[in-house]
Amino acid sequence: MAEKLQASDFPQNLEWFNTTEPLSLEKLRGKIVLLDFWTYCCINCIHVLPDLKKLEQKYREELVVVGVHCAKFPNERNAKNIREAIARYEIEHPVVNDHTFTVWKAYHVRSWPTMVLIDPEGKMVGTVSGEGNWDFLNEAIGAVAKEFKGQNKMKPGVLPQIRPETSQKKSLLSYPGKMIADESGQKLFISDSNHNRILITDNNGRILETIGSGETGLGDGGTAQATFNHPQGICLVNENLYVADTENHAIRKVDLAAKKVTTVAGTGKQAAPFATPGNPMTTHLNSPWDLATFENRIFIAMAGSHQIWMFDLDENQIGPFAGTGQENRIDGPLQTSCFAQPSGLALDGHKLYVADSETSSIRKIDLATGEVTTVVGIALFDFGDVDGYGDQVRLQHPIGLHAYGGKIFVADTYNHKIKLLDPLSRTCMTVIGTGKPGRSLGGEPKFYEPSGLWVVHPYLYIADTNNHRIVKMFLEDRIVKEMGLTN
Repeated sequence: MAEKLQASDFPQNLEWFNTTEPLSLEKLRGKIVLLDFWTYCCINCIHVLPDLKKLEQKYREELVVVGVHCAKFPNERNAKNIREAIARYEIEHPVVNDHTFTVWKAYHVRSWPTMVLIDPEGKMVGTVSGEGNWDFLNEAIGAVAKEFKGQNKMKPGVLPQIRPETSQKKSLLSYPGKMIADESGQKLFISDSNHNRILITDNNGRILETIGSGETGLGDGGTAQATFNHPQGICLVNENLYVADTENHAIRKVDLAAKKVTTVAGTGKQAAPFATPGNPMTTHLNSPWDLATFENRIFIAMAGSHQIWMFDLDENQIGPFAGTGQENRIDGPLQTSCFAQPSGLALDGHKLYVADSETSSIRKIDLATGEVTTVVGIALFDFGDVDGYGDQVRLQHPIGLHAYGGKIFVADTYNHKIKLLDPLSRTCMTVIGTGKPGRSLGGEPKFYEPSGLWVVHPYLYIADTNNHRIVKMFLEDRIVKEMGLTN
């Protein structure tokens, strides 16, 4: 058997979260340690979190998971933003901000997510990359636990300094994601994502109805009893509200007249890559993030499989519509095009616009010709905050879109801005936001990772996600005020 290598310890002076003091491998001797190298934008990293939680619960006294956050985007290097992501994704294990990639380089990591297993003596057991490694990790951790228990070298018990924190502000909303309005503009539908529910309000913020009990689950039934799991995109078809129930990997239908919720697509299990069309009730989905309806179809931004899917409203068929499943930015015919974590959709006639978050680009699907083109944006690792024309434009992980008056409003999420895109001229200009996160709405208004928006004339409504609020901007003079929610 080859001799195990000594694991590299954490450098001093790094920022730590969910622990009362910095950790070291020396302090963790006697524990099995699993390092999770992640970045909070990454859907694959998000998919790993439920597996980590299960491992932490199964090996509660033997295992310590340490998240090593290595930012892809500049916005993700900031400690305050990482803390918000930890709260949003309900991470309870210690996390260290490896903003200089020092730990990443020490372990020769090459991609997100990567996990490194370390034994109770501080020696490396092995490394695995990607998602879907529960069985491998469970078996490896079980074997290490058995070996070191047999040698009486384990220190059982929960570490007292591991204390999950939260930066979440108290509000009627918790990380609101997407929002839409009905055709009359009299009702708003808001994904109150971390409260696992949908709120229906009037356009002044009075809550008319709550859909979902607030508990996490995949339970159908009456609107007051049904459960969701961090829902995002929503669309309205007559009296039916369709919901992208993101972390349930499902599409739910809310019959607003009957006040009933049913699951119409997805099994509750995450799909493997490269799924094929099939029966909606037996086909696994992969983190559906947004919805848009066109004629008798619903288009789905399937963030987890880097594709656009299509769901027939007769509820008999669902499957990929555009994108091969490879994470990339490739234009061309539907079948050979590639996307990278599409997270927002907007329809303007026969044009379907896509916020392709990981390429920081806005893509266009011509539904008449079946061609995919890029309006603005370059590639997976070309991003920034540059207004202008065509290929000079830079965005940073945009999540939300809304088509209005022949133009596209863009929630340029990691730039904390709202921008306006003219698809014909390919110009993209900042409408509002300073580029820095904040809450102030006076003078130069500030937002904090906005991710949803919708126009109800004369206002643009914005889901200001990390500020746990909805704000509205008067289109004519761009004055912004908070839409306070009332029961």
